[in-house]
Amino acid sequence: QVHLVESGGGLVQAGGSLRLSCAASGRIASINIMGWYRQAPGKQRELVATITSGGSTNYADSVKGRFTIYRDNAKNTVYLQMNSLKPEDTAVYSCIFNAYWGQGAQVTVSS
Repeated sequence: QVHLVESGGGLVQAGGSLRLSCAASGRIASINIMGWYRQAPGKQRELVATITSGGSTNYADSVKGRFTIYRDNAKNTVYLQMNSLKPEDTAVYSCIFNAYWGQGAQVTVSS
């Protein structure tokens, strides 16, 4: 079992920044993928960004150039730095570690 604890969500004005973090604990596989999905009200869940244990990253087109995903393998923690936030980024952001999911963090961007 893997337990994920997310932090860093909140309310920010358009153009602002937030950083999400997600710490994994438990049975941590050395080869893994961590990342973030999001789901806005009335919309399907979508991938935001992922990063492998080797450091390879993948981003949704909608966040490229604004969001940066990175990780600290010693702490089993993944971060999502979100800059130039837009109202359409408003969603519940959920962390993943392989097949495990976090509880979700609300990000609200006001116009």
